[in-house]
Amino acid sequence: MSMFKWEVVDPAPGQAVLPMQRLPWGKTIGLGAQHVVAMFGATFVFPLVMGLDPNLAILFSGFCTILFLLIVQNRVPSYLGTSASFVASVAAIRALDEGNDSSYVTGAILVGGLVLAAVGVLVHFAGAQLIHRILPPAVTGAVVMLIGFNLAPVVAGIYWPQDQWIALLTAAFMVFAAVVLPGFWSRIAVLLALIFGYVLSWLADLVLGPITSVLGGATEATEHDRVSWAGVEAANWIGLPSGTLADGVSVVHGPSFSLTAILLVLPGVIALVAENTGHVKAVAEMTGEDLDPYMGRAIGADGIATAFSSAFGGSPTTTYAENIGVMGATRVYSSAAYYVAALVAILLGLCPKFGAVVNATPGGVLGGITVVLYGMIGLVGAKIWVENNIDFGNPVNMVGLSAGIIAGIGGVTLTFGDDFELGGIALGTILVIVFFHMVKGRGSDGSGAVTRNLSHPDYDEGVDDAASGGNHKR
Repeated sequence: MSMFKWEVVDPAPGQAVLPMQRLPWGKTIGLGAQHVVAMFGATFVFPLVMGLDPNLAILFSGFCTILFLLIVQNRVPSYLGTSASFVASVAAIRALDEGNDSSYVTGAILVGGLVLAAVGVLVHFAGAQLIHRILPPAVTGAVVMLIGFNLAPVVAGIYWPQDQWIALLTAAFMVFAAVVLPGFWSRIAVLLALIFGYVLSWLADLVLGPITSVLGGATEATEHDRVSWAGVEAANWIGLPSGTLADGVSVVHGPSFSLTAILLVLPGVIALVAENTGHVKAVAEMTGEDLDPYMGRAIGADGIATAFSSAFGGSPTTTYAENIGVMGATRVYSSAAYYVAALVAILLGLCPKFGAVVNATPGGVLGGITVVLYGMIGLVGAKIWVENNIDFGNPVNMVGLSAGIIAGIGGVTLTFGDDFELGGIALGTILVIVFFHMVKGRGSDGSGAVTRNLSHPDYDEGVDDAASGGNHKR
């Protein structure tokens, strides 16, 4: 069957539509538009917090989704939106010195994308089990956790102080929307929170007048409106993304390369490997199809898409859980709907006025959204541990992971000579992987009694317990 020949079906309610099937085009277009709404909030919020252009991110999310579908031969229905895995790394790069502008950010991400593509090729030929041997759930969870929690200073130092009360109310609304609102509405909580905070900021300007605070990138407090649409009025309705970023680099730009910056983004590759693996397995479970032969293709496709996007100044990409959630709710897994979504995103990306509206998002609103999002990224690491029954009574897990997590979150550094420094996420990830594999399978009889007693108060020598990962005696 041709890759672009979908079987047209009109199933009974609740019956699944498989990847190589589609509904009539009218319904398929409607589902494609729904996928755009689902990916929309996070896809343009993450470029904003990384200092990149959200309009360009939306545009390339469409191109990259098509590229992904072609590489996986339409067998893994997924949408590629902006990845959160590099957000902490980008913050660390921008904190290095004034010379590391946006071109070094996108250059580092491009290399990260190429590394991810290479991992995909390796997995394709060696099999999916290779991932689990090198990056078991204990390690993956730790890396994801330190990536998320490393972002706490960005919220506290940049976004939240711009308008603390708007930030607090936006965060409260996002928590409420994500948990309490029904079905699909809870899945677009980020988008709803952004709209809520935007409108609230506009009303605050009308009622309370300007606010005095330190804007992102500034060093002194100034009086300013929370919402300024000067850029919106000047933007064209139709055209390619253009203009300059906050650091003066053109929106569309070529990459520059720095070894330090590259090392900072490589931990994000680990998170993306884990994320893509989990998403492919989730789609396989929902569709009932064996997608292991496409695991390497999916990982490699995400890497190629990330490199392609960043080569033009765009944001890194990843398969989106939000859209997998839409498939789970609708039971429509048709890859045709994703082509429609990609085309809609491309059309949105060609509207500079839309991009200007997004770029005018008040800092306080971003503070409220990111304080929740960054915490959620960190807690995804804990979720990986829980779902895989990681036992922290086992000293391999408790001690093997602890140093790397603290080094990554706390910004511990190692200095090599006068010109090179390894720290933060990069150092934390290296320590997690090296220390874990250094002690894995090496525990002796009776070792680790202290850590086992912390989680197993009934610990007693004499009976082996395989669940502890070692000689846990009861």
